[in-house]
Amino acid sequence: MDVILLEKVENLGNIGDRVKVRSGYGRNFLLPRGKATLATPANVAVFEARRAEFEKKEAEELEAARQRAASAGKLTLRLSAKAGTEGKLFGSLGTADIAEACTAAGVPVKRSEIRLPDGPIRTLGEHSIELHLHSDVNAIISITVVAEDDGGRAA
Repeated sequence: MDVILLEKVENLGNIGDRVKVRSGYGRNFLLPRGKATLATPANVAVFEARRAEFEKKEAEELEAARQRAASAGKLTLRLSAKAGTEGKLFGSLGTADIAEACTAAGVPVKRSEIRLPDGPIRTLGEHSIELHLHSDVNAIISITVVAEDDGGRAA
């Protein structure tokens, strides 16, 4: 399937690139999400007429992502979770917990923008988390996981 990219797609191409993709990827992902259009002569002409509009939109999204990265880079989160005596959590902290904490701290972040290459956080201490805000913009935030106070109850 031959398509024209309407926005930058990671590991595929930039705006205006004419790429050949598998039909399932094009039909199920690129076309429904508005990331590409079929490369017919009529669509090529329409795209060329609207190229400046697509490039302006992409530049605005990139600038917004850079601003979010700058504000997120200054962010240091402190999360509390129930933990055992050896520093292991009862359960884990995942992308939903981190996204909720970031949003509460004033930096709106979606779950899909959080990268946890080693899986959910399962230990106390300092952790560096990568935020993937745009195909060209990443930010690192630091998270400190501390043990919840049990309220002074004896076991």
